[in-house]
Amino acid sequence: MRLTMRWPWRSRAGGEQLVVSWAGQQLAFVLADTTQDGRYPILKYGVEKQGTDSLEDFIKRLQGLGLKGFATTIMMRPEQCQLLQIDAPAVPPEELRAAARYQIKELLTAHVDDITLDVMRVGDGEQKGSGQLFVAAANNTVLREALAIADAMGWTVGVIDIQECAQRNLQSAAMKLEGRLERADATLVLDQTQALLTISANEELFYTRRIELPDGFYDASWLPAEEDANAAAADAYVPVQAYVPDFNVGGVSHGTDYSIPEPDYGAATRGAIDPKTRAGNEKAERFSLEVQRSLDIWSRTWSSLPLDSVRVSVGERSAELAAWLDQQLGQSVVALDLSTPFPGFDGGVLNGTAICAPLLGVLLRTETRKL
Repeated sequence: MRLTMRWPWRSRAGGEQLVVSWAGQQLAFVLADTTQDGRYPILKYGVEKQGTDSLEDFIKRLQGLGLKGFATTIMMRPEQCQLLQIDAPAVPPEELRAAARYQIKELLTAHVDDITLDVMRVGDGEQKGSGQLFVAAANNTVLREALAIADAMGWTVGVIDIQECAQRNLQSAAMKLEGRLERADATLVLDQTQALLTISANEELFYTRRIELPDGFYDASWLPAEEDANAAAADAYVPVQAYVPDFNVGGVSHGTDYSIPEPDYGAATRGAIDPKTRAGNEKAERFSLEVQRSLDIWSRTWSSLPLDSVRVSVGERSAELAAWLDQQLGQSVVALDLSTPFPGFDGGVLNGTAICAPLLGVLLRTETRKL
């Protein structure tokens, strides 16, 4: 299956490919080549912020990076596009988009006439729950801003994709290399403000959730607290069934619930643990709890497809986060390996490893998926 915002599609020529995102006055980009063995050597990648530059000056700066005139795919970041889950309307496939537009109009953050949408089935059609649709809806103003940059740069834009699908492509490629494509895989990709969780199997997207990160989480220590602090956190644990919300009631994602009482480490513990370390541990614990909630929801909703693996990507700290979550979740967690399909990504000469990582998944998109 594929999810493509409805813009004219053109066959991608061989050779160099450019993938970009434009969000928060910040352009992230990956320029890649192709090889006969299906790999995508990375020529350059990075992040450029507009800052106080005029659009004209910013475009000149981008042109100076050698990014002008490419066939380009634009990826929408999670904050730029609503992704809703609804019951599939009982209409022919060619009428799904029109029916979905009517069905979600009360759930949109913009007027229904001001959005562009596309749909795809939930799952692979072989599992319980395949009678639902993902509906991606992007505000036309957001799309026009991205296309204005593209026009100024002389880019030929054939596809506008979303990060959830790009991330699905990345985890599917990893599972394929391991010979476990039919198994369920959870992947977390973090940026400065949120984590995007996707669970996929058989190259299809089954579940997704956007988890807001506590302030300062990215720069905090993820090291476990002392044993007494861990014991206090365990005492404060609330059984999952008591606090897990239904994240897809009526197609609405209820977001991150940080209302759970935070562990009280006690006066003695506060004296023993450095305040910065304690604050970092609290932020990390809150995040791991949200991840655990989602995995619990998965195990109950898709009991016929047990979770096989968990991967994380957060730039240079991926291995650190994986090791910590491995302890917190009680199951194997590994860093998402991007070196095999994308040689040169880790050794890029520009900044932005974590922010650019999701763009790599767009390079793996195919046109064989169908509704």
